[in-house]
Amino acid sequence: MYVGLVVGSVVATRKSDELVGKKLLIVQQINPKDGNLGTFEVAVDSVGAGTGEHVLVTKGDPAMYVFGASTSCIDSAIVGIVDSMEVR
Repeated sequence: MYVGLVVGSVVATRKSDELVGKKLLIVQQINPKDGNLGTFEVAVDSVGAGTGEHVLVTKGDPAMYVFGASTSCIDSAIVGIVDSMEVR
């Protein structure tokens, strides 16, 4: 799991049936300690996040189960919106 910044969205008119009706967002990984930005990836939104928000992203097998399907093609999913961060 990592903290990311939502920087945009993806519109795909043709996609896997299990992605129909789900919002796809472009997330950039962020280092909470120094704010440095990392790589981009597309994640399926499960919490109603929007551009400019910091989010929690889970990857791999846990992401596949976010919507209840064990055979999902989902590799990254947004599972939380961050209200605040504190790093010491």
